[in-house]
Amino acid sequence: MGSTLSPPRRGDTLGAVSGAEAEARRYHRRQLLVSLIDLAATLAVLAAWLETGAGRRLVQRLTEMATPAPFVVLAVAVAVGGSCALVTFPFDLVGGFFLPRRAGLLTQSLLSWLGDRAKALALGTGLGLLVVEGIYALMRASPEWWWLWSAIGLIGLGVVVALVLPVWIVPLFYRVTPLADANLHARLLSLARRMGVEAAGIAVADFSRKGRTANAAVVGLGATRRILVSDTLLARFPVEEVEVVLAHELGHHARGHLAQGLLVQALLTVAALGAAAYGLTVGSRALRLSGPADPGGLPLLALLAMGLGLATTPVLAAWSRRLEREADRVALDVTRDPGAFASAMDRLADLNLAERRPHRVKEWLWATHPSIERRIAAARRWASAAGVPFAPGPEAAPGLEAGSPP
Repeated sequence: MGSTLSPPRRGDTLGAVSGAEAEARRYHRRQLLVSLIDLAATLAVLAAWLETGAGRRLVQRLTEMATPAPFVVLAVAVAVGGSCALVTFPFDLVGGFFLPRRAGLLTQSLLSWLGDRAKALALGTGLGLLVVEGIYALMRASPEWWWLWSAIGLIGLGVVVALVLPVWIVPLFYRVTPLADANLHARLLSLARRMGVEAAGIAVADFSRKGRTANAAVVGLGATRRILVSDTLLARFPVEEVEVVLAHELGHHARGHLAQGLLVQALLTVAALGAAAYGLTVGSRALRLSGPADPGGLPLLALLAMGLGLATTPVLAAWSRRLEREADRVALDVTRDPGAFASAMDRLADLNLAERRPHRVKEWLWATHPSIERRIAAARRWASAAGVPFAPGPEAAPGLEAGSPP
């Protein structure tokens, strides 16, 4: 997918694209192509299950063997999910390992990556089977209102996952240790208290063991909430930039974005499952199933869920961008350091190989964050309105100096 030109840097011809930006665009185009092929392959596998009637026949055979309903659902879910995973694995390998490795984002070995992939697959499969079994149990128990009870269950599951994320899930993939720098620890906790966010502590994840990317987040809920920073962020960013990045993440919690996000997600989940219930009722007749609760319709349910998910993605992306812009403003209000903010954004873009100015259509469809250039331009406007000098750090990319075009 094409993109408009970014502003020139020092040494570039007017209107030319820097080498780093050109590399980022190539990388993201390739990732987009792989993602679209992966999506098409998944849709083809699910369509094949429906077209051949393989799901219906599998259910019939298991029913003839007097197999209990939950085990029938389990068998169909494993068969359908396993076939999709098998067909799409080559594309996952290209998009998840080979492309990031070639771009320098990933340094871990293939064996290590496969180990992480196996853990993610096991975790996703467990949660997926729990969801599918729950949905079909509710279909049998409440044929008219299963979609509503399922939506409530999914919302509850999302809260539980958010609660245990820093305690059980993150340590599966990274070594997490307390922040050893006492001065920085005190500074960041003081920042959190100033912003009215209570955190259990500050932990460091060893991103450098797997690649060069940097990130930070405030994860968990209540007693499990903690500040999580990557060791790459601490190693490559000045303390002022670390602070402004954390101020952004803390801003999400200070402004109640997690609760707002859960509410929006809940409304969309209820609406999507309501639409899926209608589609499953109509589709089950066309596919000669015994009804919506027939596990042979699981591929149809998966197709409906994917279609509705794709349809709601722009809505969720737009909502996320609004929250990200607000968190940026909070970070600037608290730190009053737009120069550090701009430098941090530029450094993150370089380390994470982000597109600084993606195509507007691409950004509108699924970007969860405003582009790097829009965020830096917003910081410049904030500085002008607040009467604060805009002076990015000396290591920031040329072209970010005060007065340069956004």
